[in-house]
Amino acid sequence: MIISCASGKGGTGKTTIATSLALSLETTVQFLDCDVEEPNAHIFLRPLITISKSVSIPVPEIDSSKCDFCGECARICVYNAIAVLTDSVLTFAQLCHGCGGCSLLCPRKAIAETEKEIGVVESGKAGTIDFVHGKLTIGESLSPPLIRAVKKCMTTNGTVIVDAPPGTSCPVIASVKDSDFCILVTEPTPFGLHDLVLANEVVRKLSIPFGVIINRADVGDKQVGEYCEKENIPVLMSIPFDREIAVAYSKGIPLVERKKEYKTIFKRMYEEIKRRIDGN
Repeated sequence: MIISCASGKGGTGKTTIATSLALSLETTVQFLDCDVEEPNAHIFLRPLITISKSVSIPVPEIDSSKCDFCGECARICVYNAIAVLTDSVLTFAQLCHGCGGCSLLCPRKAIAETEKEIGVVESGKAGTIDFVHGKLTIGESLSPPLIRAVKKCMTTNGTVIVDAPPGTSCPVIASVKDSDFCILVTEPTPFGLHDLVLANEVVRKLSIPFGVIINRADVGDKQVGEYCEKENIPVLMSIPFDREIAVAYSKGIPLVERKKEYKTIFKRMYEEIKRRIDGN
């Protein structure tokens, strides 16, 4: 079973929820931190990293002795990573998505591919939890290939928990795709509601069953709860604002280690998710 944790905006407590769920389960658990631009689950799970693999994407390299500057490569590149001038070709590796279309369709076979490293995938053990995360190289902007590399490490045994990046763009879709269930973490504020609406649309488009956790539920207003009721979205859990939780978070202490009663709450939520998956 694959459970992803996502949020329409940053700072809602998504990683707090994902790590707490992983630490509460007594089944075989694998944790994938797909927030590769700013991974932080390792701060709370404290894994022993034993494997590190670099991840690269193919980018075009032009052989000027073969190129006749026909412009076909630029025309087929939907990411504008190639510009063909009168007597030269410019390539922009930062825009390239590594699809290989330019080299495949070049009539003169003037395009080769070179590997460009975009980050690393690290894996290890956090107690009994199998842990994997990606680290995007500073300055790189293309995270979905690295996220897919993290997800290639996914096992088929037990429960897989995916900590997705915040937002609703391509990295989030790459992370939550193929999940059996998605937990949307939000907060009861106007910004929280606005971005929850966007996240709701995304997971519905992907046909992924989902529910909502309202964090810091006793601050802000009631609009998030009213929206969930109107849209028939199950509220899986409401977590009140608690200074003790915030202090523990600032020290890298998981929620369920500081307030052990939450382990039972997360176990109950997990069973509820299983029932909802079985019912679909």
